[in-house]
Amino acid sequence: MTESFAGMNSHPAWFWRASIAPLQGTDSGFPVFQRLADGQHKDLPVNFLEAVPAIRRIETNRDALFAIDVVGDVSPADAENLFGLLEAAYALHPRIDVLVRLSDEESVDWANISQETLQQGVADALEHVVRCAAIGEPRWASLVGDFFPKVLPFEFRHFTSDDEAAAWQWLDARPAE
Repeated sequence: MTESFAGMNSHPAWFWRASIAPLQGTDSGFPVFQRLADGQHKDLPVNFLEAVPAIRRIETNRDALFAIDVVGDVSPADAENLFGLLEAAYALHPRIDVLVRLSDEESVDWANISQETLQQGVADALEHVVRCAAIGEPRWASLVGDFFPKVLPFEFRHFTSDDEAAAWQWLDARPAE
């Protein structure tokens, strides 16, 4: 096995030890990464792979349907990722339907999610969402209501976990197989 690659020594030593993290302030909606210098990642988990995302995309049979599964505690990083994925979906389809399946949510760290991010996420949703189906029993749903106006410009329906099939039918969709 070769101990080094061509050109590997042309970078400073910290470059090879540095963690990779999302670049803040890109406002592009697409993930852009930067290397963190030593000491900048002291508050992050030791192994970044240990933090499994709480928000996961559900592939569907419809291009203009954005479907997600929320499982576990939602961190600020999960929220930022969600809003980035939504921005990309809006870029592809100016009007979309949304399905949110709340499988095993515990909590949302609202206090540490940027107010600017939340306000932009709400404004984008109000502009682009046509219908939204929420499946499950969110413990934090009342907090979400504080961010949106009382009268929504899109159709919203709540379905119990037992009625998930009805939610998919309402959106004329199904999970990809």
